[in-house]
Amino acid sequence: IYPWDIVVQKLPTGALFFDKRDASQFDYLTVHETSNTPPAPLGNRDNEEDKINTPERLSLEATMINQNFTQQILRSQKHRSNFDLPNPFWDEEDNDGMEPASVAYRYRKFDLGDGVELVARTELHGLAKDNKKVDTSKIALPGKKKKKKQVEAEEEQGDQYMTAYALNEYDPSYASNAPPARPGTTINWREKLDNQPGAVLASEMKNNSFKLAKWTAQSLLAGASQMKIGFVSRINPKNAYEHTVLATQTYRPHDFASQMTLDMGSMWGIFRLFVKLLSDQPEGKYVIMRDPNRA
Repeated sequence: IYPWDIVVQKLPTGALFFDKRDASQFDYLTVHETSNTPPAPLGNRDNEEDKINTPERLSLEATMINQNFTQQILRSQKHRSNFDLPNPFWDEEDNDGMEPASVAYRYRKFDLGDGVELVARTELHGLAKDNKKVDTSKIALPGKKKKKKQVEAEEEQGDQYMTAYALNEYDPSYASNAPPARPGTTINWREKLDNQPGAVLASEMKNNSFKLAKWTAQSLLAGASQMKIGFVSRINPKNAYEHTVLATQTYRPHDFASQMTLDMGSMWGIFRLFVKLLSDQPEGKYVIMRDPNRA
């Protein structure tokens, strides 16, 4: 239900550059955007409890949580792995005595057919060990009983690229004067995450489908083998600055996309449509805008 826009610049050579607009809100995360009860603007209300639950403040809170989570799950600096080139957005002279956030930018090239090639800058948040369980039980020989007990061993497969994101718990009843929620429409993470993690994830897929689809697409474009999602909640519902990590789950991006019914073919088709439309236009700068409240 929120608008966004992308700036496209076409060069005389026909090359297209897709980028976000300066000082835009494109990188800020939304909260409960696709929910039946999305956060409401402040309006005439002026108490602090309502201010922290407006769409703008919730977006800022979610973005802050996500950035901190990606750094907190990593091991210490002595285990850090470096890419061949340094961070292109970090200037040591302007940030004396500070260190950049641990993130890797990976440039990938995709052939879309018909002479169309895409070069994308993607983000990776870490390297993860892939420990696959291997069944080492012996095969039952003829005339011998098969052993019921199976021994599972972990076989190290090396490091794999990983992305990391954080979901933050939001209950519409946080806002003052909010109508009572219908039974079954809200899920308390502290009660359900241990026993029914699937129910919590299904609820988030409904309430934050755009955000989860965006993260999944980013992971697939980056070629990440794992996508780690953290479940973060406020320590106190009235305090938007102190949080706790209740749980983390690791998914494979391709499997997660299938679970969300996210079709990669459709995504590439939409992008090719934009390329086709802009290829017929003269050199210049264009804006692709999504109108609010339109699917």
